[in-house]
Formats: sequence, structure tokens, C-alpha cells
Amino acid sequence: MPVLPTKKDRYLSLNLPVSDDVFLGFETGDSVVLYGDAASFMLFVLCVRCELPFDKGGLDSPVVFVDGGNSFNPYLVTEIGRSYGMDSRTVLERIYVSRAFTAYQLSSLILEELDKILNSKRARLLIVSDIASLFFDNDIPKTEAKNLFVKICSKLSEVAAKKRTISVTNYFPSRKSKQSLFFEVVLFSWSNILIRLKRNRSVLTLILEDHPRIKPFSAHFPKDYNPLSAFMKA
Repeated sequence: MPVLPTKKDRYLSLNLPVSDDVFLGFETGDSVVLYGDAASFMLFVLCVRCELPFDKGGLDSPVVFVDGGNSFNPYLVTEIGRSYGMDSRTVLERIYVSRAFTAYQLSSLILEELDKILNSKRARLLIVSDIASLFFDNDIPKTEAKNLFVKICSKLSEVAAKKRTISVTNYFPSRKSKQSLFFEVVLFSWSNILIRLKRNRSVLTLILEDHPRIKPFSAHFPKDYNPLSAFMKA
């Protein structure tokens, strides 16, 4: 008879020293926003770690990756996978990537296709990369862009709240404008965890800015920490 995972096992650990002592990771049901110049890298780390078994801090699950910034990097994913001793082909086969090149395509994927994809793949981690950039396109009227953006943020929060998955998005703050401020407020308000990730030469800094149960904190990690080495060389 299989052993059911405990509450602790349902966390997707970041496996970063220091932070794991106070922050176990993401729990199924969390809606997470990562931002900063190292946010994309952490998305790829999460992709790999999600596939790990429960006893190694993973969810033993495939990943659905909705690529809104044409940013999915299979080479970096395989290198991170190797750092964990995983087979590269197996890692990539369990990440289901759907690319969007317009705000309308991204909205359609999330609002119309997402439930079906998550159910069919039984994925416990949903990633939406570069969630806001397509909504700045001049081809979409600003009012329509705002309305669609509210809908997709609401949908991502709804998906997470049903406890079927962890929803993680990354966001790149653009030059301040009324539109960018609107997107930021909407995105942050629909999430329950906000993390900033900064890269400064050979050091990665993680800043937990908002969490429903944990006080804000920051932690620093050197490039010689195993999964960070490939990223810091880039």
C-alpha cells in the first residue's frame, strides 16, 4: 500500500540554505509572484525540483509551463537537472510548454484551456512566464488589456485556491506608467506570496516580501551553491 505524503511533503522546497530553515517552500494552493532579474532562473529551478520525489523536497509531478515571454530555456533546464543527478530527457519530457505570442493567445490559454491541460497532465505546478509583457503591445487597446489581465490573474488565483496546483508567475517591472502600475497592483493583489530575486555578481539574493504566515526576510546565496553555478556563469 503506497505511503501518502504528509502535510510537510506537499511543499515544493527551494532547497536554498538558510531560507529553508524559516521558509519551507510553496504549498499546493499558493499563488506566487517572483520578480527581479533572477526570477526567470528560479522558474527553471522549480520546474526541475517539482519532478523530484516527496522525500527530496519535490512534488513527484509534471509541470505545465505557459510561456508568455518566449523564455523557456531547455538547455538551462537540463543543466539544472544534471546538477540534481536527473536524466535530461526525462526532465524535459515532464514539462509541458505552451507558448503565447500575443496577449490574446495568453488569455485564451489561461482562461479557456488551462483547466483541461492541468487535469490531463495531473500537474501540481503551473508556471506562467513574463505574465505582463504581452499586455503592453500597442495592438491591444489599453482598456481591453486591463480587463483581460484582471481575468487571467483571477483565474490563476482560482486555480491555486482549488488546491490542485501551485501557481507561479514571474514579472518584470517596466518603466513606471499608469498601465504598468495597474498591472503590478492587480498581480500582487491576486497572489499570496511575493518574492524578489536579485543577482549581484556572484551572489543571489532572495527577499520574501509578502507571505500569509511568515515575516519578511532576505537571504544571500553564493554562486558555488550547486544549481546556481550555471546561472551565475551566464
